[in-house]
Amino acid sequence: MAILSATSDHHFMRMALMMGRRGLGQVAPNPSVGCVLVKDGHVVGRGTTQPGGRPHAEVAAIAAAQDRFGPNVTKGATAYVTLEPCAHQGKSPPCTSALIAAGVTRVVSAMEDPNPAVAGQGHTQLEAAGMTVTTGVLAQDAQRSHAGFRTVLEHDRPMVMLKFGTSLDGRIATHTGQSQWITGSAARARAHLMRARFDGILVGLGTALADDPSLTCRLPGLEGRSPTRIVLDSHLRLPLTANLVKTASDVRTIILTREGAEKARRKAFEKAGVEVVGIPVPKAGAEGVPLDAALEQLALRGISRLLVEGGSQVAGSLLALGLVDMISWFRAGGVIGGDGLPAIEAFGIDKLVNMPRYQLSRQEKLGEDLLDIWVKQP
Repeated sequence: MAILSATSDHHFMRMALMMGRRGLGQVAPNPSVGCVLVKDGHVVGRGTTQPGGRPHAEVAAIAAAQDRFGPNVTKGATAYVTLEPCAHQGKSPPCTSALIAAGVTRVVSAMEDPNPAVAGQGHTQLEAAGMTVTTGVLAQDAQRSHAGFRTVLEHDRPMVMLKFGTSLDGRIATHTGQSQWITGSAARARAHLMRARFDGILVGLGTALADDPSLTCRLPGLEGRSPTRIVLDSHLRLPLTANLVKTASDVRTIILTREGAEKARRKAFEKAGVEVVGIPVPKAGAEGVPLDAALEQLALRGISRLLVEGGSQVAGSLLALGLVDMISWFRAGGVIGGDGLPAIEAFGIDKLVNMPRYQLSRQEKLGEDLLDIWVKQP
């Protein structure tokens, strides 16, 4: 077999990362892993975690390679995997066993699995079987790709991305409430693609009442990849005639409300196909739905990547609690002025040292608009 250089390792791991990102929004609560099998410098198999979380990427890549080139093609191959292969028996056999049985002789993984059930044991098993194991290749890229999986394990909540489209001065609507459309068609299409890569999409009641949104992915070919729609509605005031309710039997829909919400109202929503989740309110007199507890409930329901699309009060509350991991800012080249509706409501910052800070990860030009992706500073 050809000896692969560090440059080759990076090349094939980038390919695996690209493969893995294809499954985002489809495999939670499992991580969306990519695997590329290489023999004699040539790719012989590719695999991703399949919808629903099984089979895993390594198993899919082995099957693809053997189906195409025969059962012996994987002997002596190198597997590039974006996450340490699992080593425990779950609903499917461990991927370490599949790699060993396939005759793979080298495994290159981007990062160790943060799941305590694995946490280095996969690498140890592979080395014990005589494989060469290389770890940490493009680790930072893998950390970003698996951010949702990591956040659930480490913080018992989904990874949260706050998304908004604004004017240059950070306004999402005029003082009369007009907001369609601040950004152009290319930016809106990119926003729909973003929806397809998340497990859930959340709005506050104000946004649901003002816009009566569908919160689906409406890109051709991706209509079936709409995320779970989630509404924060502390007193179940969303109309039963709202688009989100009328289509709840077609696209999973959750209402997060306060524990003890009116039983008759709750039953009406559930009859329409809406899942109603009551959140305990820890303090007497507290308003709204406790967001930290709400996010924990979403994680328990398989949501590991959450896109928050509005409104300004929800955005401010999440930022105040330190619950926003990433910000996607679609920015149009126009100015609305100070009487327009801000993207983020005031949340009590009086000293700059207390200001949440984010690092620019990347920027895209979309027609006449810009998209900035910001990641929370550690």
